[in-house]
Amino acid sequence: MKIEKNVVVSLAYEVKVEGAVVDQSTADAPLDYLHGHNNLITGLESKLEGKVAGDKFSATISPEDGYGEHSDELVQRVPADVFQGVEEIEVGMRFLADTDQGPIPVEVTEVDGDEVVVDGNHMLAGQTLTFDVEVIAVREATAEELEHGHVHKEGGCGGHHHDHDHEGGCCGGEGHGEKKEKDGCCGSGNCSSH
Repeated sequence: MKIEKNVVVSLAYEVKVEGAVVDQSTADAPLDYLHGHNNLITGLESKLEGKVAGDKFSATISPEDGYGEHSDELVQRVPADVFQGVEEIEVGMRFLADTDQGPIPVEVTEVDGDEVVVDGNHMLAGQTLTFDVEVIAVREATAEELEHGHVHKEGGCGGHHHDHDHEGGCCGGEGHGEKKEKDGCCGSGNCSSH
């Protein structure tokens, strides 16, 4: 089966920036995604079109087809008291910030007394990405996966249960009714705290 819109794809990959590995998913724990539903960056998804299980390839993805250029508008100085319940704010901490477009992950880049600088850019914004990819499997999506726009698996982070709140889930909390303003995941097929 070829990769095309509305199929579920399982990938093993390694992504590098300037030769350094920044993310990966192995054949034993592949990234599963629904093709054609903005669950991957557009540059990688377009390179996967037409591939089949067993295909291996490398691709260089420009910032425009990856996470975009770094935007100064997404770097903001905010009062430290907006971080309710956090005793000590430190550079490198990540949070989900509520915005008009829904929750977005931000990283603390500076702490200056009563003010904190947060950056809402993806950590790979402005970077040229080099992917080494292996297509592990391709299958038809279920009706439920097509309705929801993402893969459902048993248990785990990729698993998806419908009796909980979706904010902060894998890959930034794509809920069923939320408008997606981003190009989905690069791949991080694991759960990472923000």
